[in-house]
Amino acid sequence: MSLTLIVVLVIVLALFFDFTNGFHDTANAMATPIATGALRPRPAVALAAVLNLVGAFLSTAVAQTISGGLIKGEGAHIAITPALVLAGLVGAITWNLLTWLWGVPSSSSHALFGGLIGATIVGTWDVGSIDYQVLLGKIVIPAVLSPIVAGLVAYSSTKLAYALTRRSDGRADGRSGFRFGQIFSSSLVALSHGTNDAQKTMGVITLLLISANLQPAGQTGPQWWVILVCAIAIATGTYTGGWRIIRTLGKGLTEVKPAQGFAAEASTAATILASSHLGFALSTTQVASGSVIGSGLGRRDGHVKWGTAGRIALGWLLTLPVAAIVGGVTASIARLGDIGLIADLVIAAVVIIVVFRIDARRRVTAEHMAPRAEAEVASATEALAFARTLTDTAAEGERP
Repeated sequence: MSLTLIVVLVIVLALFFDFTNGFHDTANAMATPIATGALRPRPAVALAAVLNLVGAFLSTAVAQTISGGLIKGEGAHIAITPALVLAGLVGAITWNLLTWLWGVPSSSSHALFGGLIGATIVGTWDVGSIDYQVLLGKIVIPAVLSPIVAGLVAYSSTKLAYALTRRSDGRADGRSGFRFGQIFSSSLVALSHGTNDAQKTMGVITLLLISANLQPAGQTGPQWWVILVCAIAIATGTYTGGWRIIRTLGKGLTEVKPAQGFAAEASTAATILASSHLGFALSTTQVASGSVIGSGLGRRDGHVKWGTAGRIALGWLLTLPVAAIVGGVTASIARLGDIGLIADLVIAAVVIIVVFRIDARRRVTAEHMAPRAEAEVASATEALAFARTLTDTAAEGERP
């Protein structure tokens, strides 16, 4: 198989991962405004898609962390090869699709890092091929600290919002004016998600081009066309929805009210934007989940569903090692040459087809996001029909 064909196939697979990243992580920005009614489901994901597209052009610091720091190299040579990048992507896509199917808001970022790390170590038979200082300082430590920091900020912000307003608007849910603020804060999260997450695929494609000697090793920034296609891929994925994870994050962790939704979104956006500026390749999913939990604890009558939170935390712990294992297995297959590469592509195709066929049998759509509102409409319709029946019966009884 020619090097050019391998590069093209890996780029296509990388863009598919970027697409899955989009619909997997739509919930980070739009779960809470959909849950509170600040935005309707369809317009919410459309807004997120546009802002993901714009955000992808704002920075390349995270992309350079992946393409020029995580995988070691000497001079113009880098430890990873195009075949190993393909193997790593298979590991990332497999875990991303499975957690989406289960409705677990796991980290697309850590799935990608795990897949690349496992593929590189197995493919090179060298545990020293990974720069563990970069792994620890820019990936692992931010992964541990970012949800805690975002949760504390969201907790404090929610406490402050409720203390300042004191249910001054007199509505049953209190502080419904925060719904308007949620439109801005959720938009900022979507913009920051595009800034952070789209860069990860940019970094992978840049890493691929460097490993294939199609880009100088010292030039770790993505080329303009790489930025463009990655921005389009993640925006397209975001527009498709990812309703399973939106349901989990918006309704499964805590009952979200407008004030705490605003606090959670503002905390998520601030954490992600600061990390993107510093080149930290953190998980936007972990940040968003931490913010939602913090806001739930910050509301006096709020509560967190710790069973769901525990399931999410387990997903966080498993993501990097499981993706690394799958990446390592596919890398060992890739070592067989062209037959191995074809086998890896077949594995990826089978996983994609099976997951989407299972999803088609029990699909979650935008209509599932507001069951309470739908129930109220159904109840009102039934009541109206009953009233009409009584009126018609009375009218018939009055006829001579």
